[in-house]
Amino acid sequence: MSQIVTIGAEPRDRAGKGAARQTRREGRIPAVIYGGKEQPLLISLEFRQFDRVLRTPGFFTHLFDVSVGGANHRVLPRDVQFDPITDRPTHVDFLRISAGSTITLMIPVEFANQEKSPGLKRGGVLTIVRHEIEFTVPADAIPEHITVDCTGFDVGESIHISAVKLPAGVKPVISDRDFTIATITAPSGLKSEEGAAAAETPAA
Repeated sequence: MSQIVTIGAEPRDRAGKGAARQTRREGRIPAVIYGGKEQPLLISLEFRQFDRVLRTPGFFTHLFDVSVGGANHRVLPRDVQFDPITDRPTHVDFLRISAGSTITLMIPVEFANQEKSPGLKRGGVLTIVRHEIEFTVPADAIPEHITVDCTGFDVGESIHISAVKLPAGVKPVISDRDFTIATITAPSGLKSEEGAAAAETPAA
């Protein structure tokens, strides 16, 4: 779990498109904090500070403390809207996170120990089926990524979710099947050699 970053914010007293446009004219980004059985809190963010945070890897899996009027709100980003022309953020939705709660979100997958895969050492290709997987996770212990160990996998074999060691409390949303994350496929040269060898083998 990464370090929790604090973002400064100011309260907004009005909702609606007109108020949001005025906020943006002032160089700030309208935003809202919702959830946690509390009333939504309208806020605005300083553009430069938030834009730096937004561009960091794994933004949507990081927890933040939004500081408003001396009070901190532990939140998870859920949605960012962008201007279609300038690509500047125009509105942000944050979800309140309470201790002991769980949330569902997409977690990136990384592949470790590729040099220990016999199939990859022979020239096989790691064909990734899922770059991200949807998990239910503890809100206060969100993993930055899920690590898939490629050790021992050979050409023609698939890596399934059951082969992955998951952090405590992390569970895949898909629970009714042992789905594939990646496969070790033969390179075209190896396929050609195997095909030629099969063609030369006399029928029994």
